[in-house]
Amino acid sequence: MRLLLTLLLIAISGFATAEEEKIELPPVDPAYNAEHPMALLNQGSSIFAINLPTYKAPHDVQVVYKIENPDVAFLELVRNADLITLKPQPFNIQHLMRGAEITITADVFDGDYKQGGSLIYSNREIVMSKKLYSRELTGLTESSQWQDYDLITLKGTKRIYIHKIQQAPSYNHLIFVDLVNACMQKLRTSKRVPAENELTYKFINCGTLKPLYYNADDFKK
Repeated sequence: MRLLLTLLLIAISGFATAEEEKIELPPVDPAYNAEHPMALLNQGSSIFAINLPTYKAPHDVQVVYKIENPDVAFLELVRNADLITLKPQPFNIQHLMRGAEITITADVFDGDYKQGGSLIYSNREIVMSKKLYSRELTGLTESSQWQDYDLITLKGTKRIYIHKIQQAPSYNHLIFVDLVNACMQKLRTSKRVPAENELTYKFINCGTLKPLYYNADDFKK
């Protein structure tokens, strides 16, 4: 009887603790409901979506998400193109910052849709299934030749390195690495905004590389 009472008290205590740990988040900020341009990246059979941030709200966040791979044709499109961009219908990107699984509707373009990209799909549903990374572009460090990278761990030795955007001038850069050796996350470049090939060379001794994305035009000021 005493053992049964003890087990009951433990169960009640555990339930109360679980209830206390459920923290309700405040409502998302409606100011972040907007058209958030994205690019699709590929590694193996996986497709990743990144938003294309700027310094100004509501686009002042960095997000990397794994998306559900809908079919082989879509995978081949992303794999074979130099750049695939999404023009989504407005949605609140704070849902992605919080790690929610959501479905967005977007036009899919071969190339940058803001610079004459070719429309491939209209109103395509894209399932944003798993958050891999998020960062708000606030409290940024001063622009420097010293560059910091965050690490996204995939499976086994596979990693994505993502540049922590600094104050202007800066750049957005992601590179895939299948690690063979240890890889530095802080490195010095010849300029505050180096060319992509210089950055690729900085990672050359880390393992097998695949440049994923580079853009400096949106971070000049």
